[in-house]
Amino acid sequence: MNINSLSSPGWSTSSFGHGADTSPDELATLGAHLDRCRRASGKLFLLQCQVESMKGFASSRVVTTFVLIALVIALGSVML
Repeated sequence: MNINSLSSPGWSTSSFGHGADTSPDELATLGAHLDRCRRASGKLFLLQCQVESMKGFASSRVVTTFVLIALVIALGSVML
């Protein structure tokens, strides 16, 4: 089977044969998206990420957490 590798590709781009320039609407949408990304990366976002990581840490160790809490309560009641 011979395949002619010099033939033109069988696909077209999304520009449909026209120049691949960005439209003003696309630039406005991109600008709005970048603004949201900048706002999301503030101090509150960092705090939210830390809380999510702690929640993941604690939820994967539920039984251990409950045992430690019971142990602390038991030791506290013995000492009083």
